[in-house]
Amino acid sequence: MALQVEYTPEQKNFRAEVRAWMTVHVPKEPLKTLEGAEGFVQHREWERTLARGNWGTITWPPEYGGRGANLIEWLIFEEEYYRANAPARANQNGIFLLGPTLMEFGSPQQKARFLPDIASGAQIWAQAWSEPQAGSDLAAVRASATREGDYYVLRGHKIWSSRATFADWCFGIFRTDPASARHSGLSFILVPLRQPGVTVRGIPQIHGEPGFAEIFFDEARVPVLNRVGEEGQGWSIAMATAGFERGLMLRSPARFQVTAQKLVELYRRHVNQAEASVTAAVSQAWMDAQAYALNTYMTASRLMAGGTIGVEASLNKIFWSELDVSLHRAAMSLLGARGEILPHAPDAGDVGSWLEGFMFCLAGPIYAGTNEIQRNIIAERLLELPRG
Repeated sequence: MALQVEYTPEQKNFRAEVRAWMTVHVPKEPLKTLEGAEGFVQHREWERTLARGNWGTITWPPEYGGRGANLIEWLIFEEEYYRANAPARANQNGIFLLGPTLMEFGSPQQKARFLPDIASGAQIWAQAWSEPQAGSDLAAVRASATREGDYYVLRGHKIWSSRATFADWCFGIFRTDPASARHSGLSFILVPLRQPGVTVRGIPQIHGEPGFAEIFFDEARVPVLNRVGEEGQGWSIAMATAGFERGLMLRSPARFQVTAQKLVELYRRHVNQAEASVTAAVSQAWMDAQAYALNTYMTASRLMAGGTIGVEASLNKIFWSELDVSLHRAAMSLLGARGEILPHAPDAGDVGSWLEGFMFCLAGPIYAGTNEIQRNIIAERLLELPRG
């Protein structure tokens, strides 16, 4: 007997409201890529469109520009969002990561200053954590923030910063105690990217567009008021932000359910030449997408009842990132050599965007904390295994 989610009449009405709005407002033609200059402008305008409909930050409290929706309503919204093939979110760093961080750790002044602009789409945010020497080891950051009166002077180099090429602001951790090491002496600071002393250099990806960037800080001055929390509290705040990133909201189940459905449709068109191993891979990927959705509904229900999400966020991150790879590998196996054709090529046929999705999915086990690091966290904190 197949498991399914039962919805209340209020939830069904909410779904109908979302679907009706999406039907009217989702662009009829796909926007240009979010990772190029022209496409970023289009996606920024889409964020404003969502905000005008009060759909941009639906789980945020109304006083910060949201609807106060619960997690089940958010999951319903995401299902309708992906069903409508709505554009990718340009401000996911601000909405899903920084916003919740400010609500938990920000001062009243910071909440009043930043949250409304994030909700309205007026500010697009980038994440500035990784550094060339640190890799996936966030505690090894060297970028510094030296206090001079009411300002911090920033020096250092961040890299692989999503959205930074075209974003307005970034949030990152900087070493405010030069004598400190590892997790201590770090502070969480908000930095405008278009100011003296800050240089943003786009990093072209395999398709040529600068979806990532490196950021250079050369005596850049930012007010101490831009520090979130206390000086030296940056590690614990960053870990809370990472929990938001690895937990429920960065990658909703709907994203993978829609991809799984497209995979099944692709399989049906190629069933006659599909090998048994590919058939098995398609079946497993589809089942995993449904399992992820049901597990997320279960977790959301538990959280709404007062529960918490801790180390299991690392389990969650590993599962969705490897699920994404499995979905796209199965599709590429079905397409064979044709899978390498770009979607706009004359003979592309039904290759769609599988190639682009495949290239992107390979980064999933790396960003938001590499899966190797997540397995270490699970081993130490969940399974309580001894360090090697």
